[in-house]
Amino acid sequence: MRSAVAGGLCGLLVLTSAAWAQVPPLNFDQAAYVTCREAQAMQPEARKQLAVFLAEHSARYRGVSLPNDERGGQLAMLVRGGCTLAPDAYLFTVIDRAILAEKDKLPKR
Repeated sequence: MRSAVAGGLCGLLVLTSAAWAQVPPLNFDQAAYVTCREAQAMQPEARKQLAVFLAEHSARYRGVSLPNDERGGQLAMLVRGGCTLAPDAYLFTVIDRAILAEKDKLPKR
């Protein structure tokens, strides 16, 4: 799966600058500075990929795993609410704070 993702990312490099806003950043240093407003302007699949990438990074740092059950849905609702309240906030900050708020309810790594 990683090779398919890597091949897809290489193909993204040839996109025009106008289309660049529609794809997720390629590394954490770029992804960490995407605002909620910028993420909302992305295509839905690109926005999901970005959010999952950032959430996995935060979860690793916080020592938890991302669940695929209703707890994951609760995290998503917290992120959506945070981005609604502060659209100029960095998406990573909103995701990290949501994970931190729910850390005790999430499975440990």
